Amino acid sequence: MSVADGGVLPPEADAEAKADAADLIAAPPPAASGVQHPWSDPPAEGAVTRIADGVLWLRLPLPMRLDHVNCYALRDDDGWTIVDTGFDTRRTRAIWQTLLDGPLAGAPVVRVLATHQHPDHIGLAGWFQSRGAALLTSRTAWLFARMLALDVQDRATAEQVDFWRHAGMDPDRLAARMAERPWNTRDVTHPLPLGYRRVRDGDVLRLGGRDWRAATGEGHAAEHLTLWSQDDDLVIGGDQLLPGISPNLGVYPTEPDADPVGDWIASCRRMAALAQDRHLVLPGHKLPFTGLPARLAQLADNHESALTRLAAALADTPRTAVGCFDLLFRRRIADAEYGLALVEAVAHINALRRRGRVWPAGQTPDGGLLWRA
Repeated sequence: MSVADGGVLPPEADAEAKADAADLIAAPPPAASGVQHPWSDPPAEGAVTRIADGVLWLRLPLPMRLDHVNCYALRDDDGWTIVDTGFDTRRTRAIWQTLLDGPLAGAPVVRVLATHQHPDHIGLAGWFQSRGAALLTSRTAWLFARMLALDVQDRATAEQVDFWRHAGMDPDRLAARMAERPWNTRDVTHPLPLGYRRVRDGDVLRLGGRDWRAATGEGHAAEHLTLWSQDDDLVIGGDQLLPGISPNLGVYPTEPDADPVGDWIASCRRMAALAQDRHLVLPGHKLPFTGLPARLAQLADNHESALTRLAAALADTPRTAVGCFDLLFRRRIADAEYGLALVEAVAHINALRRRGRVWPAGQTPDGGLLWRA
């Protein structure tokens, strides 16, 4: 239920800057959930898979354990609309150039639609804009993306340090974080110019020869866009609608009292009113899938179960957020996952706080906040 980072990125890279999908809290296997995958394999690097008339699926690499992001190309008379972009790296730009010269040849990229602000989804939007494309996204996504790209830090801020300490980060790890340069969104995001086209919940967009109704979700990313075709069964899900893994639901120093778990559960229930078994979901990671109603129920139930488990344990013994790792994730958290596990644990504490089920119960000698149910 968080990104498992690794690869060339620092193992303790800032979770907020690169949070995306992976499964710390394990989900039931797809066969148990009713989820089916019409394609068993993704497109090869630099190639595409045709999903439907005017809709192509392509995949870009990520230098993390979750090693890819799905992007989609929608064909209209005036050119292509690209849905999500990948990181801004030399390799990713080279792959895009191969795609533009090959499968997408003969038409320009005239629009980029970013489902949300995380850099694997919006990292190259500015690059496409510099080549003449317009950017479409939600207002919150654009503001967050531009703010994070401009906010470059050489050392952790005082607010970050206090947040980690209160969550229960051990003193040695805290000292190491304070001494190192944090990973910044700018590291993998092309500069975003001023100007974008806002997409609101309920808007209808004409893309790829179809009318798509936008529905926004919360929890993983604020005002996350999903698109529901009004002409056939296609749904563009981004990281709001994923098979097999759950997206990161984290709390960060920017909004330490946020309740992304509650927001996520509410979004799953709201989208359940739209979902049909016939829908073919085009997700931001993993493989396209059907069985969306069951998957939405599963995504919400996984978190409800985690909250129940956490509350029962905290009724016996107060713990910090970090002290709840074993309760929430039921496996050892590696160093590469620690930052994202921390923000997930705080998110579940905050959800219980919002429901009136936990309250503060003092501090550890190192300044970690203890919580009791």
